[in-house]
Amino acid sequence: MQQGGDIGATRPVLDVRRLKTVFNLGSAEVHAVNDVSFHVRRGELLGVVGESGSGKSVTMMSLVGLLASPPAEVRGGEVLLDGIDILKLTPRALSDIRGARIGFVFQDPMTSLNPVLTVGDQLAEPLIRHKGMDRRRAAARAVELLEMVGIPDARARMSGYPHQFSGGMRQRVMIAIALACEPDLLIADEPTTALDVTIQAQIIDLMQDLRQKLGMAVIWITHDLGVVAEIADRVMVMYGGQVVEEAPVRDLFAAPRHPYTRALLRTVPALDGARLHRLNTIEGQPPILFEAPGACSFRHRCDHADAQCACVNPDCCKVAAARDATDDPKSGHFVACHHVPALPGAEARAVAVDA
Repeated sequence: MQQGGDIGATRPVLDVRRLKTVFNLGSAEVHAVNDVSFHVRRGELLGVVGESGSGKSVTMMSLVGLLASPPAEVRGGEVLLDGIDILKLTPRALSDIRGARIGFVFQDPMTSLNPVLTVGDQLAEPLIRHKGMDRRRAAARAVELLEMVGIPDARARMSGYPHQFSGGMRQRVMIAIALACEPDLLIADEPTTALDVTIQAQIIDLMQDLRQKLGMAVIWITHDLGVVAEIADRVMVMYGGQVVEEAPVRDLFAAPRHPYTRALLRTVPALDGARLHRLNTIEGQPPILFEAPGACSFRHRCDHADAQCACVNPDCCKVAAARDATDDPKSGHFVACHHVPALPGAEARAVAVDA
């Protein structure tokens, strides 16, 4: 498992506290994100995993105002970017942060790139807007960016349109656009899902290399637990719009504590050359989030559920110190489960890290 640099107890570049996002459907509301708290430090890669519909992408899009409103509404919480709550910014001020300080790589580059603009124009746009470059300087920097992400004959490809690039090359262009202004934080929403395995490996290696060179924080959303084990420093597991477990990557894979995390890891196919066997699945269906959780959202699929699980939603509390323990209150193994005892004196996640 590859780890980032010395991230220690450095101040988080992003600190999210009790974020809540609701979709208003007229006759009903979908509580898509419920009291989500997490942080990521400069130079750190946070892997975010969970089934489809667990709230991973909605959480990250809520941070930067990319959800259409209506129907989406951020109903509470704080999103601190270097100590500044960006949820309180005007739409114009938040737009100035997107692309400049926070970059976003989407899952499908074909639908994310503008089909009627050349790649060069799309690369130059954030440089002109956020960096104040003229077109000549922006074009020169765009060529450098294409070269940085490994696109051959970069100068000639500047005049190409997205449909003239392969899927892997389009994703490289998306990464170049996201990194154009050297952001403090890069959010990558399943950036390799639509690519074949060879191109996936190339993109992962590229992102790791750029993270090391630029020292930026990365949030990597994925279904692929193997990728997370390889590249993440910490892992956050989401279910039903909530964080159910968060831990350093080695701790989570060596000793998963939440029943959902353990079930999720059991679904990973074994490649040990043994006889053929049926793949493991998680019985039941994810919850429909028409009500704010007043009970454990995993209880209907959990073998350990009891009366307390049916009437009290567990807080995400610290249950163990990190194996490379520090004095940092944000460090450690956090779990939201009534059946996993918290450390003595441990408080709920969003309270405990407010120091």
